[in-house]
Amino acid sequence: MATRTQARESVIGLLYAYDLGNENIAKFSDIILEDKKIRNKQKDFAMDLFNGTIEKLSVVDDQITEHLKKREINDVGHVEKAILRLSIYEILFSNLDKPIIINEAIELSKKLASDNAPKFINGVLDSINKEDIK
Repeated sequence: MATRTQARESVIGLLYAYDLGNENIAKFSDIILEDKKIRNKQKDFAMDLFNGTIEKLSVVDDQITEHLKKREINDVGHVEKAILRLSIYEILFSNLDKPIIINEAIELSKKLASDNAPKFINGVLDSINKEDIK
């Protein structure tokens, strides 16, 4: 049985494909998730995250833009952007503990993204989390 981390990793892949211009990726999400053995509750979890992130993409991207210090959103790598999008969606629109969301994002960035990504992602998410708490 897949874990939530594996489900999130699959969602990052879907968001990555979406960001690269494959806006029809949702049509293939069942096949992709099945291929990664994301089933049942974890599949529902993954699809809720993916669909929710796409639905709230403009709000999520506004948050990314607002919290970037020396970059523009188009300067952020596609994998890093996918991780940020998913994590920000979860911070803003889920009932999950924010530190868990941020830690998952950092761990996934260590596995999937560039060497500088964990520090960068932590900084952006921490800034959003602190603002959200106020």
